[in-house]
Amino acid sequence: RVTSIADRLNVDFALIHKERKKANEVDRMVLVGDVKDRVAILVDDMADTCGTICHAADKLVSAGATKVYAILTHGIFSGPAICRINNACFEAVVVTNTIPQEDKMKQCPKIQVIDISMILAEAIRRTHNGESVSYLFSHVPL
Repeated sequence: RVTSIADRLNVDFALIHKERKKANEVDRMVLVGDVKDRVAILVDDMADTCGTICHAADKLVSAGATKVYAILTHGIFSGPAICRINNACFEAVVVTNTIPQEDKMKQCPKIQVIDISMILAEAIRRTHNGESVSYLFSHVPL
């Protein structure tokens, strides 16, 4: 995923390799790539308690990143998540509106929401009409 995004944006990339001893528990993280004096954007499918993403942000700052943003598909934000984000080094945590975030945004000014209703509607329309959904990967409706 990261190489595809980096190629489309024409930017360099680094990645964080997570090692788990058991489910939902990160044993260690290894940064692969150079982030010194750069703005880092963490991309992930979801964040629940935000322990992993906040740890990743700390790792990026320790490696010299000047700013850290997170872009997530689903912001679950349960338990200590809001407190962790508020105390973390993020400039912003951007999530889609697949889960209502109004209450969380009141508690955490770093959370920003992107409306994806139009792309979901188009994907449903295309599926219903037997049209290509993969077309949306390169032609996002606004």
